[in-house]
Amino acid sequence: MKSDTRKSVSQYLTFKLGEEMFALDVAQVREILDVTTITKVPRSPDFMRGVINVRGSIVPVVDLRLKFGLPVVERTVDTRIVVMEIHMDGDMNIVGALADAVHDVLDMDTTDIEAAPKLGAKWNTEFIKGIGKLDERFIIILDVDRVFSSGELALVSEKQPEAA
Repeated sequence: MKSDTRKSVSQYLTFKLGEEMFALDVAQVREILDVTTITKVPRSPDFMRGVINVRGSIVPVVDLRLKFGLPVVERTVDTRIVVMEIHMDGDMNIVGALADAVHDVLDMDTTDIEAAPKLGAKWNTEFIKGIGKLDERFIIILDVDRVFSSGELALVSEKQPEAA
């Protein structure tokens, strides 16, 4: 049996929000969907766009642009919903996130990922796993389990309508 020489390589799904490239661990990505009708949920947080029906299950959809303090933009033909698993307090939550465009699945060696800088960052670094580099571009690797607080996820989960 051949030994595995790729022990330190992880796979990440890359996507764009504005000009910034982000990445998620592919193990937490369930699927990528074209944008469909999103049903708005009254009195939900600003970053929550509403809910969608995914094969009979109600899935909340969040706008990471709003969560990260970026300006809202019009959806395009490239806009996608990334359906992901978020683990918090021992529970698994399914959440869709709007992305301006989804790119590739990349193999990145964990030694090529540096810790997020503590000073001068646009975003709260506690939900950034690290910064990777692809050619001359930086990729912000998100820790999706830490992007939302348990209170925010509870709000998203509790405010779902009877049917989407």
